[in-house]
Amino acid sequence: MPVNPKFISKNELRKIIQENYIGFEKITKLDKQDFFGSSPPTIFIGSKLRYPQVNVGILSPPEETESAWIHDAQTYWPQTDFTIGDIIKLRSALINSRFTTTVKSFSSDNKFLDIAQEIGIGSKPVDIEISLKKKPKFSTSFDNIRLPMGPGVRLEKVRITENVKVNPTVDKIISDVDLKANDASNYLFSKGIDEHTISQLLTIGVLGLKKNRKLVPTRFSITATDDNIGKNIIKEIKDYNPIDDFRIYEGNYFGNYYYILMFPGVFNYELFEGYMPRSSWNSHSGEIKWATDSETHFGRKTYASNTVGGYYAARLPILHHLKQMKRQALVLVIRFETEEYYAALGVWVVRSAARKALSNKERTFDSKENMLKYLRAVIYGKFNYDIDIILKRSVMMNSILKQKNLSQFI
Repeated sequence: MPVNPKFISKNELRKIIQENYIGFEKITKLDKQDFFGSSPPTIFIGSKLRYPQVNVGILSPPEETESAWIHDAQTYWPQTDFTIGDIIKLRSALINSRFTTTVKSFSSDNKFLDIAQEIGIGSKPVDIEISLKKKPKFSTSFDNIRLPMGPGVRLEKVRITENVKVNPTVDKIISDVDLKANDASNYLFSKGIDEHTISQLLTIGVLGLKKNRKLVPTRFSITATDDNIGKNIIKEIKDYNPIDDFRIYEGNYFGNYYYILMFPGVFNYELFEGYMPRSSWNSHSGEIKWATDSETHFGRKTYASNTVGGYYAARLPILHHLKQMKRQALVLVIRFETEEYYAALGVWVVRSAARKALSNKERTFDSKENMLKYLRAVIYGKFNYDIDIILKRSVMMNSILKQKNLSQFI
């Protein structure tokens, strides 16, 4: 099955997912330490060991399958009717065959790392032969940044049993040892390589100047990729004219409701995330919890420590949208994470929800007053919440409301 699945019917897709559920069930019955699998291809690098030591994991279902790509198709899942449960099952079917190394362990005798990198640069699933130090026991791990995955077991042996296919653009960039990692990432993105693929290339240490190449824990590479590509787009849109109306984009994915407000002006960005009771980030509180971060036209100097990876993941599709419009704007984003989102699946959900909102037809208004009036009604009707509580906290809204319009002096 090719990785480009645009023309798969719903029935065919359901058949594929059911076949891969077998992998999920097979882990619970796996009674041996050796198996043939297919890497999606995905390499996971953990961040819990004492740096510079890291765990490197080769993720694969415990059987060979032509549709292994479905286990890591985060840019494709939002186009389907997959549920949170579907994705948890698909990810739980991936055994994390892992080994320990250091972030700069590039040498001819580090065969595990060589194989992991070869799998990680592939554009299609590759069949592999795995030997583990013990039988895997079924488990699923969750994280707010990365995707869930199945049991982790120490790797004994690994062998690739077929040729790895590499995208020519990717092959060109990883061969260029004189190109900085940031420049490599932005070039790949400009050529249509998605941010998920780029973050994996950064993770496995195949981007950047030769002397600087190193392994990067997956959770850090995801945010670094979103941030770096976003900053590059910001440089470009600063040369564009501001939008000349007031607009709201609305969308939802897995119970993550996004309201993206755009005002005329130079680019500024502010994000409010509201975690409703019984949602994945607020499972024990009986009231909504809020987190916020922002940046001015001059950017941020520190990490967005309140909204963390979601800040950069939501910003990237918004910036890409402005780039396509050839405009800039003041952007206020309000996210409601509801109890529909009962299990954390990673920041790809944030990216997908923002993209879904931006793909919907915007609502335009002739004044900020009318736009905010509409927003108040929608938020109160949907969540029984007075959004003025948040608007009064907003650095951007306070700035907008205090701005003097030229017409006031005429």
